[in-house]
Amino acid sequence: MRARAMQSRLTQAVPFVLAAAIALSGTIAAKTDAHLTYPDTRRVDQVDDWHGTKVPDPYRWLEQDPRVSQEVAQWIGAENKVTQGWLAQVPQREPIKKRLTALWNYERFSAPAFTGGHWFFTQNTGLQNQSVLFMTDALGAAPVMVLDPNTWSADGTVALAGLAASDDGRYLAYARSVAGSDWSEWRVRDLQAGKDLDDLVQWTKFTAAAWTHDSTGFFYSRYDAPAKGEAFQAVNRNQKLFFHRLGAPQSQDVLVYARPDQPDWDFGGQVTEDGRYLVIAVRKGTDPKNMVLYRDLNEPYGAPVELIKTFDNEYEYLGNDGTVFYFKTDLEAPKGRLIAIDLAGPEREHWRTIVPETAEAMQQADMAGDAFLVSYLKDATSLIRQIKTDGTAVRDVSLPGLGSAYGFSGRRTSTEVTYSWTSFNAPATIYRYDLAGGKSALWKQPKVAFNPDDFVVKQVFYESKDKTKVPMFIVHRRDLKMDGNRPTLLYGYGGFKISMTPNFSPARLAWLEMGGVFAMPNLRGGGEYGEAWHHAGTKTQKQNVFDDFIAAAEWLVKNGITKPSRLAISGGSNGGLLVGATMTQRPDLFGAAMPAVGVMDMLRFDQFTAGRYWVDDYGSASDPATFPALLAYSPYHNIKPGTKYPPTFITTADTDDRVIPAHSFKFAAAMQKAQAGDAPILIRIETSAGHGGGKPTSKQIEETTDQYSFLVRTLGMEKDTKIPKAGRDGV
Repeated sequence: MRARAMQSRLTQAVPFVLAAAIALSGTIAAKTDAHLTYPDTRRVDQVDDWHGTKVPDPYRWLEQDPRVSQEVAQWIGAENKVTQGWLAQVPQREPIKKRLTALWNYERFSAPAFTGGHWFFTQNTGLQNQSVLFMTDALGAAPVMVLDPNTWSADGTVALAGLAASDDGRYLAYARSVAGSDWSEWRVRDLQAGKDLDDLVQWTKFTAAAWTHDSTGFFYSRYDAPAKGEAFQAVNRNQKLFFHRLGAPQSQDVLVYARPDQPDWDFGGQVTEDGRYLVIAVRKGTDPKNMVLYRDLNEPYGAPVELIKTFDNEYEYLGNDGTVFYFKTDLEAPKGRLIAIDLAGPEREHWRTIVPETAEAMQQADMAGDAFLVSYLKDATSLIRQIKTDGTAVRDVSLPGLGSAYGFSGRRTSTEVTYSWTSFNAPATIYRYDLAGGKSALWKQPKVAFNPDDFVVKQVFYESKDKTKVPMFIVHRRDLKMDGNRPTLLYGYGGFKISMTPNFSPARLAWLEMGGVFAMPNLRGGGEYGEAWHHAGTKTQKQNVFDDFIAAAEWLVKNGITKPSRLAISGGSNGGLLVGATMTQRPDLFGAAMPAVGVMDMLRFDQFTAGRYWVDDYGSASDPATFPALLAYSPYHNIKPGTKYPPTFITTADTDDRVIPAHSFKFAAAMQKAQAGDAPILIRIETSAGHGGGKPTSKQIEETTDQYSFLVRTLGMEKDTKIPKAGRDGV
């Protein structure tokens, strides 16, 4: 199995107008409204010149790392005190937490991945902070525990962040991350002895491990160690590809490939299943467009050879038959196709199409047996096709219903694969799929205390501002009357070619039980309809994403589901940007806003940690061509003093080194200063947590409790919200 597939399957559940009126000098006077008193927040005379445009940044000092700046740390403490004091006044808070805890308390599994003669999968008994890794030689046999991350820290904040088993099944390389950071360190476990070796590989980020066929070591990518105090803020550049030999210290690792002349290039290595080649994908950011190099591992002193020499298109390596390499690409196929390139004749005129582009957008492809398992999206729901390596169609995989299917990866010798299937009202159920007969058999099915038939899941299509047709999922309790007054949570993302598809969430189930409606539109910027859909929501066209989201809100109001005062919007990361942009553009349209770990300063995002990766989607303020568009919607820069903004609940974390928390800090400070109405502007800053990956179950429950408590109070749900009291055994 390719390291990419194994890592993603075993560690998922996982994907970013000038404020001229703001006065620049002085300190904010403490502001008191009907509910609370905000902390004083110091302002500075910082003004930047962007291509001749003067842009003030009065809260620049909040960009400092709270581990370094005592003033920032004190500000965090003061803001958290205000927020927790306000939330303490919500009587439904404790019942909400109890119900969330009950709903979260169910046994769940990942789809097993086969490699090195073993099946690996994770299991969580319910409320464990981290899922536990198991392995078994057969899916029907008793599993053996391999790693229990819950023993790595008392509070569950050290998480399993990556896995790769050696081909002989003897060793497992695994990564650990601390407090949600993207930084990870790799260790090696001897699976026969059941203990770790002395090997330790540090300062890795955004990398898998790829073993050589003889299991003597693995390839991985890393950055240079950051300067003291800069680990959570410094821009990540100059990634390098190394080889680590078992038993040797990291200082002796061999540099395989680096491009010091191209500091923004990143490298991912995969070893072909036959062990012959190292395939190197070269990328410049989050955009899937990449170069491809390969190295013949039978040539000890051989240098990498360029196969794909430009960044014009995506080329995702899938597998090989000798010198014939298979790729998923969008070359001359915006919705994706599969091609074959023979290293013996690699010129483009010799490339062969194996699976042509279709009307549906190709999301993923894997090889198992002598077939491709190709995942498509048909109006944002999964469609899986089994196709032979010569392009002959075998069958469409029969799925349990309209939802999302993940998995299907295997090896060329595989006779079966596994996959998980889920929908809004169906927890992730794991199936075994027989490649020869095409039959699916149930392996594991969670038992959650609710009746799926009690909920309605439907899809509607609405028109955006420019008449583009956009799909949207709507979920609610079957007994609810759509009377134009339903509390509604509108959730979105819209970026980086990430597709939003149906999936189950115990947190979302609690919202539905409380009488809320959940809506999720498939905004432009995602990958639901291929590269053209993605491109239409990037750079100077990013406003399309916000227009799509605003149009979704207007549709919900116009069609008698809710009204602005009972409509909340939420999203995280790029979705946090979405919420920040739309609430500053249309503050009248929403009754509450919950931006999480959002990118709020669109002029400086690429000057920190992973921010420079996002230039592919956003552009950069340093570019005069994209600066005006960024300034026009940047949430932080478009806050207008004297405006009545909706109640706002901002969430971030002190160890977020993906979207540094300063984005949320600056946004919160500016919002509190500008707010003209009585609606609260609160920020919740989690400690020992990052962007979201690896967050302990206990912290997830606590954060969701606070979000829903905020909505109950701000959307006026106190009287008409009934929270079930039963535990996991019944509703």
